[in-house]
Amino acid sequence: MLLIPQITINAQSFSTKGQFWASGLTGDDAPEGQSSFETQLGYIPTLSLYKDLNSNSFIDLEWSYRLDRMYSGGSLFRNVEKNYRLWLRYSSKRVEARLGLQKIAFGPATLLRSLAWFDTIDPRDPTGQTDAVEAFRLRVFPTNSLAIWTWIINNRKDTLSYGGRAELSNNMGDWGLTYHQDPTVSAQFVGQSPVLIAGPHQRVAVDYRYDGYFGFWFEGAGIFSDNKQDEELNRFTLMTLGADYTVPVGQGLLLMIETMRINGWSSVNSNDSDQAYTAFIASLPINILHQLMFITQVDWENNHAYNYIRWSVTYDYISLNFIFSINPRRGDYSSKEEYLPETVAGFGNGLQFMLIYNH
Repeated sequence: MLLIPQITINAQSFSTKGQFWASGLTGDDAPEGQSSFETQLGYIPTLSLYKDLNSNSFIDLEWSYRLDRMYSGGSLFRNVEKNYRLWLRYSSKRVEARLGLQKIAFGPATLLRSLAWFDTIDPRDPTGQTDAVEAFRLRVFPTNSLAIWTWIINNRKDTLSYGGRAELSNNMGDWGLTYHQDPTVSAQFVGQSPVLIAGPHQRVAVDYRYDGYFGFWFEGAGIFSDNKQDEELNRFTLMTLGADYTVPVGQGLLLMIETMRINGWSSVNSNDSDQAYTAFIASLPINILHQLMFITQVDWENNHAYNYIRWSVTYDYISLNFIFSINPRRGDYSSKEEYLPETVAGFGNGLQFMLIYNH
């Protein structure tokens, strides 16, 4: 809890902003007993305070709150009221320290992200929102080409996990080396990946990005659990390869491809698994107002294809988004109906309109 006297606020720089969104979604594969039409209303107001300490350092504070309502037909089926961000930061030329509810994201991949350990960034979400973690993060910049991160994260089970990262930039590209230790006993999914890991575990990763005539990047991660139960996999490797190129068509057609491979095995028995995904992204700014984006993702193991196309129109603070998607139907999954998400989104054919107002 932070108690800030009014006289202190008046003496410092501050700013306010917010994001409001309204969405309507219809699909042809609704959950049993639910409407095929969903609506969503949300708002995130943000307050920022800023104070210069000297010519090379400052402190700032950011607080934002998420209000979100989702309706199936006329019935409310999801209600979110919680802090979206709440952090205090000290910054200087060589040091940045931030404490509180914050975003921690790294890695060069866009959609198939082996290093999406602490965030939910998704290029298919027009709002650009991502979940945060309660953490202390310290970044040190010994030189202009070297950055060292370290963090301590408070998990949902009130256990502290910790890790660090080193980033190096030179003429050959951008390099990253990451380590994380998590003592949580209960099973959890690792970031946005389908990897379910049980017991205390360690994560190590290396990543690389090169920008030249074309862009190229790589993410490789290993996850090693101390769990020794026979029925569960306790070793995983994740690898993402990606490349992009801008074709001189119109304002510039950006073409991007990523592929991810996930291997899992057990150190106790011979159980193993193998998953592979490929994603193709095309983005074309038609003019200063209009932009088209197309994404297709293939799950090779289950023979599933996910297709997404978005037409965005941006007028200063307002963004209008028209989205059409083609996804596998509920009956195409091996999971039982009760284990699938109770939403129209992501199943069958869907059509969505989203209005976003940023101020």
